Amino acid sequence: MNFWFEQMEFGCELEVDVNGDEIFVVDKKFLACYSGRFRKLFGKLTGSARQLKVVFQCFPGGARGFELVARFCYNNGAIEITPSNIVLLSCAACYMEMDSNSSATPNLVDQTEKSLEGINYWTWSELLVALKQCQDLSPASNSSFVLEKVLESLIGRLSLPTVASPFRCSSENFSSQFSSDISSTCSTRNNCSPTTWWFEDLLFLNVILFDKVIRMMVSQKVDHAIISKFLIFYLRSRLPSTGLAEQRQIMEKVISLLLLLDRSCLSCKGLFDVLRVVSSLKILSKCYKLKLELLIGSQLDQATLDHLLVPSPPRKKYMYDVNLVLRLAEAYIRRGWMTPSRLKKVGRLMDSYLMEVAPDFLLKPSTFAALVSVLPDSARESSDRLYQAMDLYLEVHTQLCEEEKMRLCYALNHEKLSAESLQHLGQNSKFPSITSLQVFITQESKHSSSISNCLYYIKRVDEFRICREHKEDPHEPVRPLARKHEHSRETGVHLQQMQCRVAELENACTVLQSQVPNVTEQRFCNSGKFRSLPKLCS
Repeated sequence: MNFWFEQMEFGCELEVDVNGDEIFVVDKKFLACYSGRFRKLFGKLTGSARQLKVVFQCFPGGARGFELVARFCYNNGAIEITPSNIVLLSCAACYMEMDSNSSATPNLVDQTEKSLEGINYWTWSELLVALKQCQDLSPASNSSFVLEKVLESLIGRLSLPTVASPFRCSSENFSSQFSSDISSTCSTRNNCSPTTWWFEDLLFLNVILFDKVIRMMVSQKVDHAIISKFLIFYLRSRLPSTGLAEQRQIMEKVISLLLLLDRSCLSCKGLFDVLRVVSSLKILSKCYKLKLELLIGSQLDQATLDHLLVPSPPRKKYMYDVNLVLRLAEAYIRRGWMTPSRLKKVGRLMDSYLMEVAPDFLLKPSTFAALVSVLPDSARESSDRLYQAMDLYLEVHTQLCEEEKMRLCYALNHEKLSAESLQHLGQNSKFPSITSLQVFITQESKHSSSISNCLYYIKRVDEFRICREHKEDPHEPVRPLARKHEHSRETGVHLQQMQCRVAELENACTVLQSQVPNVTEQRFCNSGKFRSLPKLCS
């Protein structure tokens, strides 16, 4: 029990000290008649009548709650129950065991529950007052019947904005303690959406009750898109006015609740907003940040280039947070069930991102190479944009060694390059030379994918370079020799030379592949998925 009694030498029959805030002088017979807790207490006393003092340490609602209970007892079990006092009465009645087991008729617990039958006639503001009292009386009201009924009615109103009459705050029975808090939110409703008008009204919720409200919204099938908007609104509205400990609790709770929602109802922009907020505060644990990134990654096909251009973290020299985008792309691939059209959409997005980050002089070649190869080959119908990004990167990063350049080149599927891009590649001195690639093939002989792609690169580049050396007009655009041999008998000779060169390359491919067991036509990406490679040596 959260109270004790002591014998008093003088005074009235019973003094009640409520939470150290106020002392009530009452007749114990009135209270014992309706309170099972008082009867148990006084039943343990023996001997002659004595003057007693009862001290409560955590009476629900404090002095106000005890006063309401005392009035009920002194008025022979009758009291006016209103939306403004029903929560206090219910919690105090349960604490004092004023239920059917007390043998009193009527009892206060039954009366409060019966009064809740009319909760559907309460105004929206009356529901808010009751909910705020439930929060203030926590944990006494956390599992109470009243809280459940208030939440059911309040959440039921969210789907019926016209019935709830949200744009007016009118109730003559409001307790002055709460009416000013609730009405202050009504002044900013002029431009509210018919589906989000209640957002500001629920900002008073603490983390515990907020979690309970959202979970009940989910169980009552409130639109998940609306719930996600409210979660983000709550996060952005509450964080500036709270301490670090509560900020962390709010962030973790919002992320956990977002994971309960249908992914198709989540806004990619909203998720990136959450990421920016939590990243700026730097207090979120790695576990929850990873959960958020996985959630965003699963929605990557809804993102835009502006979403991905997140500034780099402090003390990082590069311009954009490329490691974040790399993790998001890996999360998207790990999802494993994306449709081809959505995968290609991500491929176009990543190519645009590569074009944006390629000019960053401080972007490491290993990081750029990881971005280039993070998606499977099936994510791109054309390699032109990828080639342009590589070309731009090599133009800026002139200090790269041949090996670093070659590791970029073998990630490029040359069979998906257009004729124009192949023509440009044949004249592009920034890309590795054939001799360097031949050495690279020898060094990488255990990696069949590297061999195949590099051999194809040598084959195609050799075609265009032979064409360039023997073209009749120096201003004529470079074309594959096969398209030009009809114009000149001499060109035909060079064509035969080129074909011999191609045959040599194909023979080299056969020899190298025979040295490598289990050569497949698959390429293993960073994500653990396989992608098809072109058939080069046939």
